[in-house]
Amino acid sequence: TGEAKGPANALHNLKASRIVQGGAVYTLPFPASVQSVQVVLVSDGRPLNARIELLQGPNNNKQVMEVYSEDGAARPFFAVIDTPGSGNVVRIVNTATVEF
Repeated sequence: TGEAKGPANALHNLKASRIVQGGAVYTLPFPASVQSVQVVLVSDGRPLNARIELLQGPNNNKQVMEVYSEDGAARPFFAVIDTPGSGNVVRIVNTATVEF
């Protein structure tokens, strides 16, 4: 029925979701004590288009993942991202259009 399975489903059910509308950006800084972050992206069955960026300090290049899934409910995106050091920020950009 299009519900996420496995680790993506388990992580998604841990706490309330954050909705990032089409064209919107969600930024989350976190302390140096955090060694890795888990990211799960799902949709309500529509295509999933997003960019995940890891910014590490002011002088480093950002690391970028472009994510696409034809059906974000049946095939969500799940990743564990290592975040060594300080000054880390994860930014999620919904690159989908606002209209549907």
